[in-house]
Amino acid sequence: MSALQDQLAALSTAEDFFLALDVPFDPHYLHVKRLHILKHFNERLSALTLTGLDPAAERTAVAAALAAAYADAQSVAPQDAGLFKVFQKPVPSRVFVPLEAVTR
Repeated sequence: MSALQDQLAALSTAEDFFLALDVPFDPHYLHVKRLHILKHFNERLSALTLTGLDPAAERTAVAAALAAAYADAQSVAPQDAGLFKVFQKPVPSRVFVPLEAVTR
């Protein structure tokens, strides 16, 4: 692991990530949307290829991923993003059974 990855692995709050990567944020907004932002950030990090980058380029790429995740959370409602299972629309599975069919 790189030094940046070691540093990020030691962080425990969403605020820590923003401060460590020097990404500006609104503390109130982050308090409300932290899970959505971190979920977006994780998805963006998974898509990045950081191997072979120098430390400055790696930090820039990771900070850009965090800033983009923050922007995503601001522009898309959690229900529309479908990030968490609770927001995913279930497939209707109700079947109507007439009372006559039950009482025979």
